[in-house]
Amino acid sequence: MEIIKEKWTKSDGIEFQNYLKIRQNEKKQDFSRKIANTNFPVLGIMTPELKKIAKEICKGNFISFLDLNLTEYYENLLINGFLIANIKDFNEFKTRLYDYGKIVDSWACCDLLKFDIKEKDRNNFLNLSLEYIKDNHIFIRRIGVILWFGLLKFDDCFEKISKNIGTLKNENEYYVNMALSWFIAECFIKRRNETIKLFNSNVLNTFVTNKSI
Repeated sequence: MEIIKEKWTKSDGIEFQNYLKIRQNEKKQDFSRKIANTNFPVLGIMTPELKKIAKEICKGNFISFLDLNLTEYYENLLINGFLIANIKDFNEFKTRLYDYGKIVDSWACCDLLKFDIKEKDRNNFLNLSLEYIKDNHIFIRRIGVILWFGLLKFDDCFEKISKNIGTLKNENEYYVNMALSWFIAECFIKRRNETIKLFNSNVLNTFVTNKSI
């Protein structure tokens, strides 16, 4: 199937789903399902192959691909996530990312999002992350924390994150707390002294503190 297109149609979407099903890996299905802990049907296609597919789609009109809203399989969600991360228009990116976060039910769909945040865009991403960590959807809150990894390199952003991290002190959801623990551990590697202050300021809950350490 040709997946570099100027315009994706509904019939192209049907053909694409068949294209994915042909690549189904039955030996990996159970493993992938257990690891991802998703309720979506899993084809067992490995992440490098999905990234390769998304990269090819990106060479064409990938926005029209996203407009098809293909969400039948777990693999569809991952491909959509890879594509959304490539949207340059921030308003469109913001809208599509939020819709994505409401649908996904796996930590992996959040963690495979890669954001190359430029200095000129840092405030947009920071404000978005601060909105997300207050959201009612578990995986939108997790995405909010994942966004912080790309902001860690900016001093002013880290300062604002530190001031707002207490928003999650009463967080009860495992997948949000685990993302935050991972982030704090990364902070300790890159910003040791500031992170020790975070530990001492009592803004982290006990689970996050212990897991981070």
